Amino acid sequence: MIERPRRLRTSAAMRRLVRETRPRPSQLVLPAFVGERDGDIAAMPGVRRHTVRQIGEVARAARDAGLGGIRLFGVPDDADKDPEGSQAWAAEGITQRAIAACREAVGDDLVIMSDVCLDEFTTHGHCGVLGEDGAVLNDETCQLYAAQAVAQAIAGAHVVAPSGMMDGQIAIIRERLDEAGYAHVGILAYSAKYASAFYGPFREAVGSSLRGDRRTYQQDPANRREGLREALLDLAEGADIVMVKPASHYLDVLADVAAASQVPVAAYQVSGEYSMIEAAAARGWIDRRAAIEESVTSIVRAGADVVLTYWAMEVAKWLN
Repeated sequence: MIERPRRLRTSAAMRRLVRETRPRPSQLVLPAFVGERDGDIAAMPGVRRHTVRQIGEVARAARDAGLGGIRLFGVPDDADKDPEGSQAWAAEGITQRAIAACREAVGDDLVIMSDVCLDEFTTHGHCGVLGEDGAVLNDETCQLYAAQAVAQAIAGAHVVAPSGMMDGQIAIIRERLDEAGYAHVGILAYSAKYASAFYGPFREAVGSSLRGDRRTYQQDPANRREGLREALLDLAEGADIVMVKPASHYLDVLADVAAASQVPVAAYQVSGEYSMIEAAAARGWIDRRAAIEESVTSIVRAGADVVLTYWAMEVAKWLN
């Protein structure tokens, strides 16, 4: 027998030596929720909502852990919501204040990313403004995304991340950012974002007001080629980074996008992926650390240059 692959598995040292995929702390991004009040998120054990006063310290901890970035989600009070989501681009909106607090805390030492979408800010919970028939209006919503992106750039965001899956959103955001003098601000495009069942815990985290579903604008989970098509469209419109979301159940799409993209590719390990592992580990059904490490490694193995994960701090500590 000439071929004996087991020779390269004989010890932990040997396995480390020949390991093909090596996640790094610097490619991890921590998603963080910021609201007027702090508190635990029941559906996501170990994850908290922070106040603006607290988020600067979270950013400093992420920087000190060697993370690549922090990804901010503003969570307004219900009283601040309206049908258009106008607090999304208000100068004193929760997201803009959170961005400014992080920028003051870490400057340029950590990439500050912010969510461009209206779902947290609208009374109906959809990612855009609605027409008389209740459908999300694509082009009108893109204009509001552009206003939101400029407000976030003014507040100090290094990267804006449009997640609403409106056609043409990247082009109009890039145009408006450049016109406003923020050509240096990057765009992380949620290019292949699927209408997934794994977003459930996130909706508790942001206090979602959603009625109905988002299947007319988020992608059908059955479609693989469409994910690559969406990514290529965003690249043509000027995206600096393209992303696949969720990560673990769409590794085929992630691999397709990574093979075709000439810019960095991100993947978002979403709330449901997080909560499933936490719930199974709490019951003793799986080894928590091993499952977390395997899940993150698989995402990087499939082609992700950047991984958004709620375990970013823990994983960075283990890697270090």
